[in-house]
Amino acid sequence: MEQHLFVISLDALGALDLKDTSELPVLRELIQTGTHIQEVETIYPSLTYPAHTSIITGHYPTTHGIINNTKIQPEKDSPDWFWYKKAIQVPTLYDLAKEKGMTTAAFLWPVAAKSNIDYNIAEIFPNRFWLTQMMVSLHASSSLFLIDMDRKFGHLRKGINQPELDIFLTASVVDTIKTKKPTLLLTHLVDMDSMRHAHGVHSTEAKAALKRHDNRLAEIIQATKDAGIYENTVFAILGDHYQINVTHAIRLNVLFAEKGWLTVVDGKITDWKVYAKSCDGSCYIYTKNEKHNQEIEFLLQSINEIEEILSTKELTRRGADSQATFMVEGKSGYYFMDDIDGPLYEKVTEETLGKPGYYKAVHGYSPSKPDYKTTIIFNGPGIKKGEKIAGAHLVDEAPTFARILGLQFPNTAGTVIEALFE
Repeated sequence: MEQHLFVISLDALGALDLKDTSELPVLRELIQTGTHIQEVETIYPSLTYPAHTSIITGHYPTTHGIINNTKIQPEKDSPDWFWYKKAIQVPTLYDLAKEKGMTTAAFLWPVAAKSNIDYNIAEIFPNRFWLTQMMVSLHASSSLFLIDMDRKFGHLRKGINQPELDIFLTASVVDTIKTKKPTLLLTHLVDMDSMRHAHGVHSTEAKAALKRHDNRLAEIIQATKDAGIYENTVFAILGDHYQINVTHAIRLNVLFAEKGWLTVVDGKITDWKVYAKSCDGSCYIYTKNEKHNQEIEFLLQSINEIEEILSTKELTRRGADSQATFMVEGKSGYYFMDDIDGPLYEKVTEETLGKPGYYKAVHGYSPSKPDYKTTIIFNGPGIKKGEKIAGAHLVDEAPTFARILGLQFPNTAGTVIEALFE
């Protein structure tokens, strides 16, 4: 019988979320009858797109190429995200699966637009005024499959709002399991991440989203039973990063403009010698030459709200972008914005919440921040029952997934988590 692997990402799921599963019966059952790797160290910067690419390649951002959520496009009001699979510079899990003739499906999996996945609903949004959501989604996804899912379940959506988007997505996943029985299925559910950004890490809204996720997992598991593939399916329930509550935003580009390192015309950056590119809790500093590097470092050292300044060598060692000159890490409570439309420091208030760029909690911080680990549960045939493993790294997940499907990466930074197998 064919082995199936269903990877279900609960965006922003942290290790702390599973300390008490008394109100999460499905997750509790999966832990009790499977293997729970309690603390997983994410990558740097701990953002959704770099993390999800590490999850399915086994490499750090500096190698796989997805070094941020968005591209360096300071001249644009809204920079493009790394939506398209062509940006990934190493083999992916679904590439290996396709080479062996396996059927693949993905639902809002980051950086999978225009990929070779058989049944793909791409994560993308219209970033130009002349585009519509349906236009970009049809272009980036498996168009006939998307049309079919929208015809069946489009009434469940309210644009990209949560929790309705995850309700639509779960219905599509359930239908696909029953009708397509894919070998490899990748699902990215964002309800809890959205609630944490808007309301805070430990908010009632975030807790309610996790309970909704628990119910969604029940639906997905039941679908495998209805499809007759439950006994041959391994489930991997994981997070990509955690979040930290914030109170203030920092706009380093305001400081750089004052220094004359940025040219601003009509409120827009038209040219730059030094540029701060936000990763929310951390921030890349790019320079076009080394002329200002020492002055930049002195300037950054004078900012009390910055916890750490990393050199190119150090951030490369940590797996971040080797093209950046510095990476700065915000103290807990602070995060970074790209724009220059506002003061250097700004308190996040109830009035600004809901506007673009304003949050109650963010991620992107160093994986070594305290109480910042994510987690993963494996459950299914060949997986030890009732096993707990203290820790692993996010890059270990891809080679482990490959092992489950009888595949092997040519090389990865991560290693197979041998201890979870019977």
